[in-house]
Amino acid sequence: MKKVVVIRKEGSKRSWGGIRYRECMKNHAANIGGYAVDGCRQFSAATGGRERPGAELSCAACGCHRNFHRVEILD
Repeated sequence: MKKVVVIRKEGSKRSWGGIRYRECMKNHAANIGGYAVDGCRQFSAATGGRERPGAELSCAACGCHRNFHRVEILD
């Protein structure tokens, strides 16, 4: 596993309050040339435990990956 080191400059003005994943933006009708979203309002991490590693990256409501959900950066 690769080790990642993050160095923060002293006096940096940007601080992150966190990230919230909102509504799903996945276009389910893209293969037929249309546009349709499923209506999932907010990402909720699925539980998987040991039998499904990485399950927390998929939404429990719509089944889409977390990257399809709109990101809101909290200040």
